[in-house]
Amino acid sequence: MTPNLVIFDCDGVLVDTERAANRNMAAIVTELGYPMSGPESQRRFMGRTLENIQEMVEELTGRSLPSDWPDQVRLRDLKAFEAGVDAIDGIEAVLDDLDRRAVPYCVASSGKYRKMHTTLGSSGLLPRLKDRLFSAEDCEHGKPAPDVFLLAARTMGHRPETCVVIEDSVPGVLAAGAAGMRAFAFVEDPACDREAMRAAGATLFTAMTELPELLFSKT
Repeated sequence: MTPNLVIFDCDGVLVDTERAANRNMAAIVTELGYPMSGPESQRRFMGRTLENIQEMVEELTGRSLPSDWPDQVRLRDLKAFEAGVDAIDGIEAVLDDLDRRAVPYCVASSGKYRKMHTTLGSSGLLPRLKDRLFSAEDCEHGKPAPDVFLLAARTMGHRPETCVVIEDSVPGVLAAGAAGMRAFAFVEDPACDREAMRAAGATLFTAMTELPELLFSKT
């Protein structure tokens, strides 16, 4: 079935931010007394809101963190991202293909709008996406709850079952399934939990060049 709407996650799908963000997070958690590497941070926290991650970090470290801890992490990330963020290789060709087919698309992220504007702006993707951004900050629950995907579908005027989601995290794939949407998981990053995403119902792919055929295959 040809999708009526393609919903992209942002970090790790449109922009190459996951490695830098998880290096930062690993350093922060290590500073709190729980040694952690970037890949471990990615496996544990990928796709979740920082508010949810704060609860997990408090449990890991046995420490109570200040209420503004997520904002402190966001500021540290933004400083890194402002130095420059690359678009994921091949994503512009995917967006061009969707434009040629007149298939609408949008972004639905666990990240806040400020972060999306910074990363998409740095990568050069913001001009074509700025009017179709959706954030979990507008929702009661972040991924793996379906709220942000349902918000995107509703605002864009499409039924959930006619939408597809492009994700790179287990919480994102679970959120897509909970929303009643097909999920395609971009698993180029070795830190991705491929088996968990496959078990959650996603179709896996390793290069953006594969995506148009997956979305519009007649078989």
